[in-house]
Amino acid sequence: MADLQRHRGNFRWESVDLLPYKEGDSDSCSITRQILSDGRDGLPVQLRYFEIAPDGHSTLERHRHLHIVVVLRGKGRVLSGSEIVDVGPLDVVHIPSGTWHQLQATRGEPLGFLCLVHRERDRPERPGPQELAQILRDPAVAAFVRP
Repeated sequence: MADLQRHRGNFRWESVDLLPYKEGDSDSCSITRQILSDGRDGLPVQLRYFEIAPDGHSTLERHRHLHIVVVLRGKGRVLSGSEIVDVGPLDVVHIPSGTWHQLQATRGEPLGFLCLVHRERDRPERPGPQELAQILRDPAVAAFVRP
C-alpha cells in the first residue's frame, strides 16, 4: 500500500510537522524543516523539505554523508567546498561527504528544497577557528560565508 504525504499547498504536507532547522540552535530561526519520508522497506534514506526565509542562510558545516538537494522554489546560492553556484527551481546539487557547505536564499524570496540523506548519519560539524580561517582564505568564499 502506498504511503502518501499529500501536499496541501504553500509547500506544506498533511500530517507532517513543521520543525526548526536544528533543535536548540537560535541562529537557525530563518529555516524550517519537514520530514517527508524517514526510510521505509529497507530504503535507508530520509527525505526532508527545508525552507530558508528570504535572505536567510544555513550554517556552514560538513558531514561524513552525502547530500542531494533539489530546489523546488526560489533562488539562492550554494557553497560546496570552494565552489559557489547559483541555483533555482529544479536544479540538483550533489554535496559530497566531508565538504564544507552553506545554502543561502537570495532575491528577497524563500529558498525551498528537498534534501535526501542517509537515514543513519553523523551530526553536522562546524568549523573551528583554524578551519574557518583556512576556508576564508579564498576571497570569493570569504565574501559568501555568513556566520
